[in-house]
Amino acid sequence: MTLKAATLAVALAATAGLTACATPTPYQPAVRGQAVSGGFSDTRIEANRFQVNFAGNSLTSRETVERYLLYRAAELTVAQGGTWFSLVERKTDRKARTYVEPPAYGPYGAYGYWRPSWRYYGPAMGWRAWDPWYGDPFWADRTDVRTVERFEASAEILIGQGAKPQNDPRAFDARDVMANLGPGIVRPPAG
Repeated sequence: MTLKAATLAVALAATAGLTACATPTPYQPAVRGQAVSGGFSDTRIEANRFQVNFAGNSLTSRETVERYLLYRAAELTVAQGGTWFSLVERKTDRKARTYVEPPAYGPYGAYGYWRPSWRYYGPAMGWRAWDPWYGDPFWADRTDVRTVERFEASAEILIGQGAKPQNDPRAFDARDVMANLGPGIVRPPAG
């Protein structure tokens, strides 16, 4: 393998790794060490009662997390031999972090050793000088503030067999849920 081919292979591997980090959480079991964080998990509480969870990463919307939770509940119901499930309890948690990144000033400021300086006239203040070391009235010192959100949905479900209870608004027909939500489910790439 030549040096050029090896360099290209390393660059492609790094790009693939970064691409995997920049995608929403697909419908997958939650396992540590996956390329994309998050996924579903479930725990049996009683013979026909389960706790179901779905956690998304910072690129997964709240709507997607809740839709994947319902799909997992339906899939689990069918796997357990049930025909319908009821949401006994359901909640969605939002975890948010706010990052404040000041402008990147080196030892001589944002412009290196050379720095621009202009004078401008404001009717209320008169003549003023602009200097990047003393603040920037035009771009508010370019401070970057961003909030990163992650959602995690959980539900306690009760699995039933036979006809779905007609007077229970929390009851869902498992096969109908899978048929209706299935086309929108994004699974991880095979490989």
